[in-house]
Amino acid sequence: MNLKITFRDQASGKIQQVPVSAVADISYGTTYESVKRKDLNRAITLSSNVIKGYNATEINDQLKELLASETLPAGYSYKFTGEQQEQDESMAFLGMAMVIAIALILMIMVSQFNSIVKPLIILASVLFSTIGVFGGLATFNMDFVVIMTGIGLVSLAGIVVNNAIVLIDYTDLLKKRKRNELGLEESASLPKHIAADCLIQAGRTRLRPVMLTAVTTVLGLLPLASGLNIDFISLFENFDPKIYFGGDNVAFWGPISWTIIFGLTFSTFLTLVVVPAMYHVLYLGKLRIEAIRGRKS
Repeated sequence: MNLKITFRDQASGKIQQVPVSAVADISYGTTYESVKRKDLNRAITLSSNVIKGYNATEINDQLKELLASETLPAGYSYKFTGEQQEQDESMAFLGMAMVIAIALILMIMVSQFNSIVKPLIILASVLFSTIGVFGGLATFNMDFVVIMTGIGLVSLAGIVVNNAIVLIDYTDLLKKRKRNELGLEESASLPKHIAADCLIQAGRTRLRPVMLTAVTTVLGLLPLASGLNIDFISLFENFDPKIYFGGDNVAFWGPISWTIIFGLTFSTFLTLVVVPAMYHVLYLGKLRIEAIRGRKS
């Protein structure tokens, strides 16, 4: 192979050719077709598909354990990028979105209730509802889809607070009526047995609305969660709806729907049992503090 270098002579202006063999030696070898660099450092990318039935995150965790036990030579390092990096970034973004959503909910409730204790009780039910989400996913052996499940958790935070707000607000309304009946000031504290009766009455009155809200929401999300498909054109033309479950839509809407279903089902129990219990315990603590202050004065 006779390779030549072509150039223009600046003195004469003529085009000259010089054989490469006159200025360099040629030898054949094997190497990469191109050298990839990142931040001026040479980088090699290794990628692989995951066999069906296996989870990419679990495989990456196993690789991290194997690489953690190995000592790399000086100047070498590794980093998980691609899908793993996008997943970590999505988790960080959704975590920040969850914090912002809870902060906004807290600010609105503090301004409406004119109290910090009651909003914290309501937000506790939001945090506890995540137990139902992860418990449901673990019970039915479902995958934790970072983006879709994360969006479901943020949506769940806005849904769960509704029932708790209604319950506590109605309890405060009953306590206000009791103060008016007893001729007490608006800021006066009721005896603990009267406060407990108001809480029980509020729970009894709001039981049906809370249950109806949870049941209708869960039933409304079941078609999305299960991937129910109906061909309405075939139904009206041939009276054949061609009903089937699954499809591509369930891969997108399924994780969001199951997250809300599991969280809302568990939070309904929290709203009817745990939230009133926390409310009453904190009210007893308030009475005890007032009694201590009264004895000191």
